Parts: sequence; structure tokens; C-alpha cells
Amino acid sequence: GSLVGDVDFDAIKDIAGGITPVPGGVGPMTIATLLENTLIAYKQNL
Repeated sequence: GSLVGDVDFDAIKDIAGGITPVPGGVGPMTIATLLENTLIAYKQNL
């Protein structure tokens, strides 16, 4: 049981503009933005 991903960090570090590790990554920001947009949509439809 080791954590594995689909990107070879060393192979792309000089090519990619940015990369986020897993766990963590951009998931929390995606969820926060989704909740923010849901709240905005709800308020606009009151």
C-alpha cells in the first residue's frame, strides 16, 4: 500500500507551468469555489 499517481514529477518539473501534489492539490479550492457559487446562485434566486 503506497500512494501512487499518474505523473512523474521529476520528468515534467522543467516542462509544466505548475503541478499540485496529492493528497491536497486543488481539491479543497475546487470545493470552496463550488460552495461559493452555489450560495451566490441561491441568493440571486430568492
